[in-house]
Amino acid sequence: MRIALRRWFSRKTLGKDLAAGAVLGVESVPDGLAAGLLAGVNPLAGLYAYLFGMVGAAFFTSSSFMAVQATGAMALVVADADLESRVDPERALYTLAMLSGVAMVVAGLLRAGRLVRFVPTAVMTGFVTAVGVNIVLGQLSNFTGYQAQGANRIVRTIDTLLHILQWSVPAVMVGSICVLIIVCLQPTRFRSLGLVAAVIVASACGMLLALWMGAPVAFLRDVVDVPRGLPAPVLPQVDDVLYLIVPACSLAFVGIVQGAGVSASIPTAAGRPRADPSRDVIGQGFGNVVSGLFRGMPVGGSMSASALLVAAGAKTRLALFVAAAVMGLVVLVASDLVAYVAMPALAGLLIVIGISAIKPGRVYSVIKTGPLQTAVMAVTFALTLLIPLQFAVLAGVGLGIILFVAQASNRVRVREVRISDDGRMRETDPRPVIPPSEVVILQPYGSMFFASAPTVERQLPSVSQGSRHSVVIIRLRGTDQIGLAHLDVLERYARLLADADSVLKLVVSEERLLQQIRVVGLTEIGPEDVYRGDEWIGRTTRRAYDDARRWVDEQS
Repeated sequence: MRIALRRWFSRKTLGKDLAAGAVLGVESVPDGLAAGLLAGVNPLAGLYAYLFGMVGAAFFTSSSFMAVQATGAMALVVADADLESRVDPERALYTLAMLSGVAMVVAGLLRAGRLVRFVPTAVMTGFVTAVGVNIVLGQLSNFTGYQAQGANRIVRTIDTLLHILQWSVPAVMVGSICVLIIVCLQPTRFRSLGLVAAVIVASACGMLLALWMGAPVAFLRDVVDVPRGLPAPVLPQVDDVLYLIVPACSLAFVGIVQGAGVSASIPTAAGRPRADPSRDVIGQGFGNVVSGLFRGMPVGGSMSASALLVAAGAKTRLALFVAAAVMGLVVLVASDLVAYVAMPALAGLLIVIGISAIKPGRVYSVIKTGPLQTAVMAVTFALTLLIPLQFAVLAGVGLGIILFVAQASNRVRVREVRISDDGRMRETDPRPVIPPSEVVILQPYGSMFFASAPTVERQLPSVSQGSRHSVVIIRLRGTDQIGLAHLDVLERYARLLADADSVLKLVVSEERLLQQIRVVGLTEIGPEDVYRGDEWIGRTTRRAYDDARRWVDEQS
C-alpha cells in the first residue's frame, strides 16, 4: 500500500494537485449536467457519471491524468439508444453503463487497445465531425425554447428554422450570453473556468428575466428534482441486457478510440512508463461499472478534461480524486443553486463544445489524400447524421475494415530481380511477357492475403506459346503466410508455364509458409522446385538461379 500511495500521492506536489483538481471539479459540474442534457436523460445522471466514473477509472488506468467522463460522442449514442421504450428508462440507463463497462474490461483484457490503429483517419474524421454537428443540432430546442417535431435531428432542425417566430426571446438571450462569455474568455488565462462563469452568469440573467420581466426561462429544477445528497447504488436491469447489447458495444468502441487518443496525447507522471492503451480501456470499463452502479450514464476518456487537468498543473493522479471530491461537495452543499442552472445556458455550453469538435483543417487533410478517403469520410458523416449513432459506429467500423482491405490489396507490387554478370542484383519493372530460354526472378511486395491475389496475378508477366524452356523464380522472402487464393494463383501460373514447357520455382524463407505449401500440396510445383531460404540474403536465390540456368542450357 505504501508503494501505491507514493505512486498516487506526493507531499511535494500536493498543492499543485489540489489546485488542478479543484479547477477540474468546478468545471465538471456544469459540464456533467450538459452531458446528461445532451444524452436526453436526467442531467444529474451526467453529473454522477463525471463524479463516480472518474473515481472508478482512476484506480485502474495507466495514464495518470486520464479523466474519464461522459463524452459528447457517448452521450449521443445514449440519446439514440431509445431508452424511453424500456419499462424503467432510468434503470436501463444504469444497466447500459454497466454493460458498456463489462464490454470494455473484456476488450482491455484481450488487448483491444492495439486494434485502434486499424480505424482509418477518414472514418474517424467523418464520425467526429458529424458528432460535433449532431451536438449543435440536438441543442437547438433548448437554446431557442421551441420544441421541434421530427423523426431525427435533421428534421427537427428544419422544423426549428421554419418556426423562428415561435422562438423564446428570453431563452435565446440566456443561451447567447453563455456562448458570448465562453468565446470571450477562451483567449484569456481564465478559460479553464470560463465554462463555469458562463453558466453562472447566464443562469443569473435567466433568473432576472424571470423575476423582473416575467419571461419564462427553463431551469434544471423544472426538469428534475435536484437531491441534496449522493445517490444510493442500484443493480442492473437484467431484462434489458439483450436490448442494450448493440449500444453497449458501440459505446465500448467509442470509449476505446477516444481513450486511445488520450493515452497517446496526454503525458504520464514524471518517471512513469508510457501509458498502456489496453489497461486504459480496462480503467474506462471499471469507470462505467461504478458510474452505472451510482446512477450515472456511460463514460469514456475525455481529451478536453484530461488536457485541462494537465494545463492546470496536476502532477499525480491525486488530482482526479480531488476533482471528484469537489464535485461531491457541490452536490452536497450547493444543490439548491444547481437547481437554478438555466437550460438554455447548458445548451449554449454544448453548442460551443460541438462547434469546437469540428476541425475544418482535418477535413481538408482527408480531402487532399484522394477521392476514396473523401468518399469514406462523407459516407461516415452522412450515416452518423441520419441513422442512430450506435449503428453509425458499427457501420464506421465496417467501412474501416473495407477500406483497410482495399488499400492493402492495391499496395501489392511485383518486381523483377536481375542478376548481372558480376553477381550484383538489381530490381526493375517486370517484363510483360516471359521470353524463351530465360530465367526470370520475380519478387512480390505487400500483404499476401486473399483480396490482393487478383492484383498479384495481373502483375505477373504473361506466358505465351513463345515462352518455351524458361524458368520463373518467385522469391517469397519475408512472407510467413499467404492466402489460399495466392496458392491458386501460383498453381495456375505453374500450369501455364508447364504448358509452354517451362518451370516455376519458389524460394521460401519462412518455415511456416513452407509447411503451408506442403500441407496444401501444389501439384504443378514439385518438391525439388521449392527452395528453403536461410539467413543469408540472396544465397538461396542464386542457388535457384544457377539450377534454373543449367536446366535452360540443357533444354537448349
